[in-house]
Amino acid sequence: MLVVDYKPDFILYGFNILSTLLLHHQAFLNHLTPLGHPERPDRLRAIDRMLENERFFMLDRDIAPFGTFQDIARVHSSDYINSIHNMNPEEGVIDFAPDTNLSPGSWEAAMRAVGGSTRCVDEVMSKRVSNAFAACRPPGHHAETSVTSGFCLFNNAAIAARYAQDVYGMERVAIMDFDVHHGNGTQEIFWNDPTVMYTSTHQMPLFPGTGAMNETGEHNNIVNAPLTAGDDGTQFREAMEYAILPRIRDFSPDLIIISAGFDAHERDPIGGLRLTEMDFAWATRKLIEIADERCEGRVVSLLEGGYDLEGLARSAAAHVMTLMDY
Repeated sequence: MLVVDYKPDFILYGFNILSTLLLHHQAFLNHLTPLGHPERPDRLRAIDRMLENERFFMLDRDIAPFGTFQDIARVHSSDYINSIHNMNPEEGVIDFAPDTNLSPGSWEAAMRAVGGSTRCVDEVMSKRVSNAFAACRPPGHHAETSVTSGFCLFNNAAIAARYAQDVYGMERVAIMDFDVHHGNGTQEIFWNDPTVMYTSTHQMPLFPGTGAMNETGEHNNIVNAPLTAGDDGTQFREAMEYAILPRIRDFSPDLIIISAGFDAHERDPIGGLRLTEMDFAWATRKLIEIADERCEGRVVSLLEGGYDLEGLARSAAAHVMTLMDY
């Protein structure tokens, strides 16, 4: 079993605190992709094995529920939703979009990724937990209103943001995306919306080709801080400190959503950044600090990318451990 290096300075002294919720489901393993495809079920198996470590004995765990058409339709067109449902095959693996596949288990996996995202919002907004992390797949941040690519089906982060606004009356939601790839879908969905701030660090140039600094949205609500291949934690932390975190703090959100992609890790085969699990832990801590200041600690985190199994597992563990160190 892999060993978690990250050791938070948090110690329990017997007092009662709210917990961190982990949502997962066996159905996420049933979304199949072709042999050799990086977005594969083994990603979640690696995370699950890591989170079996005794360090996570206080982690509150539950299964991700089935999402609803209504929740998805806040973000995606009906034609797009129906196309995924109608194309879902009874057998085999088919192409739905570039690099994006459907298998017999894909519809349920995608619907439970949606349900896990909204359930995270429910639990955090009701204050039953301090924060929540959905270890779900397929990922979502490349899914635009009516088109997608890059392994994604439904945009879980965008759905969670709209759900928080419509169901709980949250006026402002901030989304922070530290995946190595820019979340073109999330940016497109909220481009004209001043009530949602989308911020992103990512490698550029790299798929999908969006995410330049001058892409700021119609209301200056988009913040892109692109990094260059070979950049490590120093450049990442500088981008966060100077470009991202002050904007989120000034936005004063009612909820912070993290698009938690871990493919900026130095081990990842798809990206060229040189982050370590400690950089993801640091970024998580900084976002929690802003949440403590601005929105009563409300943080929802949703898994995006991460394709080296060891790098993914170590990074997800550091991320969850930091969430637990509330």
